[in-house]
Amino acid sequence: METETTQEPSVPPSSKGKGLKITVATVTWNAGDLIERTIHSVEEQTYGRVEHLIIDGNSHDHTLEHIHHYQERNSRAAIRHEIVCISESDNGLYDAMNKAIDMATGRYLLFLNAGDTFYSPDTLALIAQEAESSTLLPAVIYGDTHLVDDEGHFLRARRLSPPESLSWRSFRNGMLVCHQAFFARTDLARHFHYDLRYRFSADFDWCIRIMREAEHEGLPLLNAHTVVANYLSEGMTTRHHKASLRERFRIMAHHYGLFTAIVQHAWFVVRSFTKK
Repeated sequence: METETTQEPSVPPSSKGKGLKITVATVTWNAGDLIERTIHSVEEQTYGRVEHLIIDGNSHDHTLEHIHHYQERNSRAAIRHEIVCISESDNGLYDAMNKAIDMATGRYLLFLNAGDTFYSPDTLALIAQEAESSTLLPAVIYGDTHLVDDEGHFLRARRLSPPESLSWRSFRNGMLVCHQAFFARTDLARHFHYDLRYRFSADFDWCIRIMREAEHEGLPLLNAHTVVANYLSEGMTTRHHKASLRERFRIMAHHYGLFTAIVQHAWFVVRSFTKK
């Protein structure tokens, strides 16, 4: 499927600006049974300056048909968003997410997987308002998430909740902020692609690296004090829980040291017997 724009991606300057653009990136592969829910969630956002990147891995089900109808509806919508879709082979989820990083033209970038949804039609409007009300444009704006089942029905709030004050050290206690609620400044994200050595937990590593860079540059991490997204309880990390824990051990040892990784990993194993 061809994209709706041919211009080279560029990121606006880091200074504040009214009506900043937000890029929402959705990675799909044979997600025809889930993508419509996510599309509708983006479609109903009341905020106008939205770019929706859909990075498809050459699906052979009806995923692209849903996306085509989405683009048609958007062309007639009262609030039109920018929709860009590519469909081509990739080297897995995180490779596709790296493509989104390179293509994003919004001031902020958020990854919303197929089947995940925004909590409210006003979610992106609230995030933009938080960004523009900050004295210094935050490196990250973050919030909370709820877990839903395959039908999109609420299951429970996530057991790990975002702290009032977040830093890269906070993730020693686990991934306190889901990537579905982690709005990263695109100009920072450009420098930190997902590490393809990790198959299941590259998002954990990526968020830490973004936050470390924010501290290095003296940029704030802003708590939006809102639920940002509803996400599927059976994501890839959940389905491959043991492999994910092994990867997280390696990531924690790299960022926080071996001793911290051993202590915290032991706690993660205990926690694996409880619900998230």
